[in-house]
Amino acid sequence: MRILGIDFGEKNIGVAVSDPFGWTAQGVEIIKRKEENNLKYSIERIGELIKEYSIEKIVMGYPKNMNNTIGERCEKTEAFKTRLEKTFKIEIILWDERLSTVAAEKRLLEADLSRKKRKQVIDKMAAVFILQGYLDSRVN
Repeated sequence: MRILGIDFGEKNIGVAVSDPFGWTAQGVEIIKRKEENNLKYSIERIGELIKEYSIEKIVMGYPKNMNNTIGERCEKTEAFKTRLEKTFKIEIILWDERLSTVAAEKRLLEADLSRKKRKQVIDKMAAVFILQGYLDSRVN
């Protein structure tokens, strides 16, 4: 069973996919959002990825505040989750993504990538961290 990981942001959507066994997450791409309120292209692209990888479940990053409260980004994430569920009739899990972008940034710094290169892949790496966190939690 393959699982899609999504880091839903204002400008970009980072995407990762699990291996067929559900052990590891690999970055796939970054979907560039043309307008924050227009999700048509993003939803179409996610649909293509669901078909291409035979996705059975989606794990979306849930951007809670550090004090565990829910803010505006969580509300937008929930609305996007609802649209995806209605469109694809697929199970979607919200996964606490606090510090996933920070962890991805740290890993990219360790790899000595330039600021420009980090900016090009950070959202995809955050999706990998979100999905890998979920996959690791299922092992225990």
